[in-house]
Amino acid sequence: VQLVESGGGLVRAGGSLTLSCAASEQTYSTYAMGWFRRPPGKAREFVSAISWSRGTFYGDSRFTISRGHDKNSINLEMNNLKPEDTAVYYCAADSRYWSTRNGEYSSTESYDDWGQGTQVIVSS
Repeated sequence: VQLVESGGGLVRAGGSLTLSCAASEQTYSTYAMGWFRRPPGKAREFVSAISWSRGTFYGDSRFTISRGHDKNSINLEMNNLKPEDTAVYYCAADSRYWSTRNGEYSSTESYDDWGQGTQVIVSS
């Protein structure tokens, strides 16, 4: 599955931003999809995930993951953004091995396909 993120940009602290991830196949063809981010100088970290059979999973309650109306995308709505949310945000798909079947949605190892990322900068 090919993934392309969009919606990143510059926003002030306290503001909101919605990211989108367009998939080359219908999102239901995957086992789960997720959002991760890589802050400057840090490792990639879990943000949120969605499983079509088990629901949604969040690393932060300010963020909401959802499936797009076109069935080929997922979105990440981010509210009350903080400067520490500055990062490159990546979309990922568990598309081949159902690696998330045991609930390991927050591990990068559970995902087979990744987008190129979209930059989010939150100014103070």
